[in-house]
Amino acid sequence: MLTLTQVLNKSAARLSGLHPAVLAAATALIERSYACGVPILITQGLRTIAEQDALYAQGRTKAGAVVTNARGGYSYHNYGLAVDFALLLPNGSSVSWDMNRDGDYDGTADWLEVVQQAKAIGFEWGGDWTSFKDYPHFQMSFGLRLADLRTGKKPAAAAVEVVYQRMKQKEEQAVKGQMNVAVKVNGKKIADGCLANGVTHVPVRSVAEALGARVVYNFATQTVEITTADQKGGSV
Repeated sequence: MLTLTQVLNKSAARLSGLHPAVLAAATALIERSYACGVPILITQGLRTIAEQDALYAQGRTKAGAVVTNARGGYSYHNYGLAVDFALLLPNGSSVSWDMNRDGDYDGTADWLEVVQQAKAIGFEWGGDWTSFKDYPHFQMSFGLRLADLRTGKKPAAAAVEVVYQRMKQKEEQAVKGQMNVAVKVNGKKIADGCLANGVTHVPVRSVAEALGARVVYNFATQTVEITTADQKGGSV
């Protein structure tokens, strides 16, 4: 399992150029998703006008499927106010856009867990749009329309401060209710866990495999089965 630092580093290049408050929020999203057992990768941050126009041309004047209805200047990405994400898979090099995946086996789709964390921070989700839903997309408009941004308007200091205060409040709540912990088996760290209200939450696969057990997810019964070597097919 990748460490939090490794997960953050994978997104670092795509966070460059974001508005400072959006950068802080995106970083917090990575950290809080990781604490929930769901590592993510920011796949897109700031997008230039030229890059937006090239993306808009896809499926129209260029080969490929239509992926956006926004021309250059008509996306919050063009102003450093939006990010896209994907789920980072256990191998640390592949990603998934499977909205039903439950990689941490907690009964809640990983995608939904990320969306919940993003909204708590203050992001707007493209999945809530009434048309052309953009499920990997999060943005912060700060009360500005795209027409405002095209005329050169910038987020007001008061609107930016609201975002920082919201993140600070959530951080204080997290400190009171939970903390990240290192999980070790026989003295060797095998995963990062989360201690919340006296309960330690850890990736079951990491712990089981460190103890020499086999982990299988049964889709039919929606259960996680851990089988030890001495059970020979049984489960505990």
